[in-house]
Amino acid sequence: MKSFSKSFFKKDTIAVAKALLGKLLIRETPSGLIVARIVETEAYLLDDPASHSFNGRTPRNAPMFGVSGKSYVYFTYGMYNCLNVTTNKKGVGEAVLIRALEPVEGIEIIKRNRGNVEEKNLCNGPGKLTIAFGITKEENDIDLLDEGSELRLMATGKARDFEIVETTRVGISKATEIQQRFYIKRNKWVSSK
Repeated sequence: MKSFSKSFFKKDTIAVAKALLGKLLIRETPSGLIVARIVETEAYLLDDPASHSFNGRTPRNAPMFGVSGKSYVYFTYGMYNCLNVTTNKKGVGEAVLIRALEPVEGIEIIKRNRGNVEEKNLCNGPGKLTIAFGITKEENDIDLLDEGSELRLMATGKARDFEIVETTRVGISKATEIQQRFYIKRNKWVSSK
C-alpha cells in the first residue's frame, strides 16, 4: 500500500470522489486492524444547496474550509456520524462523503461493532460504516493522510479494474437531481443502486 500525496485531494472534488473508489480506509483499534475498500462516494461542492458549506463557514462545517485530506465528521438524524474527506483548496468548503465500504481485513471486529446484521449490510451506508469503524466526533478534523494516524486513507497501488456508476445522491432534500454520487458497478457492498 502507498500513501496519498497532499495534492491528490486539492483537485476538483468530483474528480476526487471518483478517484477515491477502490482506495482503502484503515482504522487501528485496540482489538486489531480494520481495512475496507471505498466502493461508494458523494461529492459536495461549495455552490451546492445540499452541501453543509453552502451558507458559509460555521463551527460545525469548519473542517470543510480547512486543508484538504482531513476528516469532516458530522452527526445526523440524531443518531449517526458520517465521514467526509475535505477536498479542493483551503477556504473553498468542499468534501467527499464516504458512503459505503467493502470490508477487507478485521471483519470480525466490524461484525462485533455492528452487531447481528447480514454481512452485506456491515458497511453499506455512511452511518453503518462509522459504527463499523468506531468513528465518532473525536475523529473530526484529523489528517487522514498521516501514516501514523489511527484512522487514515491509503492508495492501493493497483490499476482501477472496475466501472464507475454516476447517479443522484441519497438521503438529501435539496439538489436531488444532481448526479454527484459514484459507486463501483456491480459491487454488492454499495448502499443502494
